Amino acid sequence: MTSTLYRNGVVHTPADPFAEAILVDDGTVAWVGSEDSASGFAARADVVVDLDGALVTPAFVDAHVHVLETALALDGLDLSAAGGVHSLADALDAIHRAAEARAAGDAPLLGFGWDEHAWPEGRRPSLAELDAAAGGAPAYLARVDVHSALVTGTFAERAGLRRLTGWHDDGWVTGDAHHVARDEALRLAPDRRTALYRSALAHAAARGIVSVHEMSAPFVDTRAGLIELLETTATAQSGLPLVVGYRAERCVTVDDAHALLAAIPGLTGIGGDLNVDGSLGSRTAALRAPYADAAGESGVLYLTAEQIANHVAAVTRAGVHAGFHVIGDRAMDELLLGLKAAADVEGMARVAGAGHRVEHAEMIDAMTLAQLVLLGARVSAQPAFDATWGGPDQLYAARLGAGRAVLLNPLADLTAAGVPLAFGSDAPVTPVDPWAGVRAAVRHTAADQRISGRAAFRAATRGGWRLAGLDGSGAGELRIGAPAHLAVWRAPVLTVEPGQGRLSTWSPEARAGTPLLPDLAPDAEPPVCLRTVRDGVTIFDALD
Repeated sequence: MTSTLYRNGVVHTPADPFAEAILVDDGTVAWVGSEDSASGFAARADVVVDLDGALVTPAFVDAHVHVLETALALDGLDLSAAGGVHSLADALDAIHRAAEARAAGDAPLLGFGWDEHAWPEGRRPSLAELDAAAGGAPAYLARVDVHSALVTGTFAERAGLRRLTGWHDDGWVTGDAHHVARDEALRLAPDRRTALYRSALAHAAARGIVSVHEMSAPFVDTRAGLIELLETTATAQSGLPLVVGYRAERCVTVDDAHALLAAIPGLTGIGGDLNVDGSLGSRTAALRAPYADAAGESGVLYLTAEQIANHVAAVTRAGVHAGFHVIGDRAMDELLLGLKAAADVEGMARVAGAGHRVEHAEMIDAMTLAQLVLLGARVSAQPAFDATWGGPDQLYAARLGAGRAVLLNPLADLTAAGVPLAFGSDAPVTPVDPWAGVRAAVRHTAADQRISGRAAFRAATRGGWRLAGLDGSGAGELRIGAPAHLAVWRAPVLTVEPGQGRLSTWSPEARAGTPLLPDLAPDAEPPVCLRTVRDGVTIFDALD
């Protein structure tokens, strides 16, 4: 493996807040220091890169993604506002145009990202409207949270959805009907599936991401698909980000856990998107009190405390960690009951030491937070959820009322309590955009839940390695001996911390003894990724 010296830039490292150069040798960080000292390493390096003032940071880890559905969303019909859909009429028009352009064949039309709450009509289309727009074509159209979808009549007939729990006469599917619809939508030829995997991972690499946590589950992808992802990305020579694998299959006994670990070699955790409840957008998140905009509805619990306890005990005995999808406060209550029951059997120290994960964890009060700390839980959060649905006029307030909504996604409370925290996108729910996640954490819609740029950036980088138990080698930091997982950015205007102003240059005086980050103001130009490096191997390159 060759050695590469990056010089004449700015290096984000705790080892030296004034570092301007970094040497990568044999896949690890061999040196960081000043530009003056870099000249002594230039002769021994195989490659010397003039950064021309660019920023070098640890590469990002997206701690919650669905690779296959992310690829399908990137390739399919975009029904989000970013795709130009701002109303029900826009959505029907987009479906009509996509159906007309669809090649003949059996493959259904796939769309993602619609959100009726954001439309002036405030409602989903009817089945008749869907069928007219699609012109009789089979179509599966996932809601933005991917916990429900709309389907056309021909798709419903093909998948046998009308007889299933969760079928609604307007073509909306939830629960069992949605699971079956998802399976039908994801029925893909092997070569197509492989191409989709690679396209989604390349998309992540181009955004400075060196690893993703794949939240695989039945109805999301197959065991074979997860095995392919793990095998394909096992080494940096793949040219792709590392896939850290989770599989959401519930275990009752330790034998179940051992069987799953044997069936999927390289599995990091058993769970991840093991759903305790659903989503707020689809009103399937389990709440203590009913939804503000749906009297009498309080969501759905998919797992009981007993089932959670058995799973945690089994996975703990197998020597790995579990993970659970939890959105609502009632679901969190159920999870905590299960964790405590498992701790009663296995011992608090053993359960707390296993590092079990909670995905999303949006509704956390003071008592809940104290119990999460006691039980050693780790949280994988999605700050972009708050940026997308937080605030007084957005979906959270509509679903919960302003009083409950303002308490969601308490990032500052989690950080202050010392809960290990990692950030992800939950793509395709929100885009693969790590800097947007960092910005959302710094600019939380609830001012008292904003965290510093440094804390947010750490959760988006080192935090992902920590939650997966892969941080022992120093991954997520640029210091001597650590794996060379790094990204190079063009970001000309920087800030030290919120409130300290903007800087137009990389002046040592402005750095104030702490590594700088790109400007995180809402109107700032986002950083542009120039190169992503995994274990010293370039997996994305746009450097001139």
